[in-house]
Amino acid sequence: MRGFIGTGVALVTPFKKDLSVDTGSLEQIVEHCIAGGIDYLVVLGTTAESATLSKTEKELVKRTVVNANAGRLPLVVGVGGNNTAAIVTELLEDNLEDFDAILSVSPFYNKPTQEGIYQHFRAIAKASPIPIIMYNVPSRTGSNMLPETTVRIAKDCDNVIAIKEACGDMMQIDSLLKQKPTDFMVISGDDFTALPTVLAGGSGVISVLGQGLPTEFSTLIQLGLQGNSDDAYEIHHSLLNGMHLIFEEGNPAGIKTIFEYLNLSSALVRLPLVEATPELKTKIGHFLHALDSVEVQHS
Repeated sequence: MRGFIGTGVALVTPFKKDLSVDTGSLEQIVEHCIAGGIDYLVVLGTTAESATLSKTEKELVKRTVVNANAGRLPLVVGVGGNNTAAIVTELLEDNLEDFDAILSVSPFYNKPTQEGIYQHFRAIAKASPIPIIMYNVPSRTGSNMLPETTVRIAKDCDNVIAIKEACGDMMQIDSLLKQKPTDFMVISGDDFTALPTVLAGGSGVISVLGQGLPTEFSTLIQLGLQGNSDDAYEIHHSLLNGMHLIFEEGNPAGIKTIFEYLNLSSALVRLPLVEATPELKTKIGHFLHALDSVEVQHS
């Protein structure tokens, strides 16, 4: 699965002033990512505000990205939730022929045991017609998928090919890297731990900041994969403030502010999220101006 080694990005869903989906801006963002050297695109993840999109809007987002991508990069689509039976039904009924894998989050809110998490992914693995990338993000789900559970699923389910690991704990990530099957990929789900994960043996990242700064982030990850830690950390440190800023008031308010500065889309989000404050927008603008490689369209 060479297509998932390197930098993937969790695409936003841009909105117009009336908060309808802005397909034109989404097309621009796809082009921006491809031109910047991104390796694959993730559609309808958390960053896409999927929880606020109707089924019709989700289909519109998928069609827009598929058409704009035009077969150039591998595509991953988010199919997850806390109702296992509903996910199984979706996988059996939806047309996934345009996608190379699904990204499926560990069940949120229910707080299942490790056995429950295992049985959940085993059920969707049986139903999925395409490979599965699991997603562990305890800060959002309320439960942590332990390395032993991840490895058990990887060994028992042939079409579970990777995990997007966003636990934020390098000790847990190191433990997983040591235990995992050889061909199973550990992908960072956290911009902050992306480089350390890659240097420890991970396969790359599914990034938020990377879609705004694709050239910088994809270069960072490629240097890490090559073992060039000195040059990679130089880029990492130049981006570190941006990583903090885009999450300061929640995701995706921060990354959408970057797109506003780059004149690629509005910074609008849907409730219960709110747009970044003027103070945060100013700080993000200063960060972008400090990056010589970024052309900021307005201030």
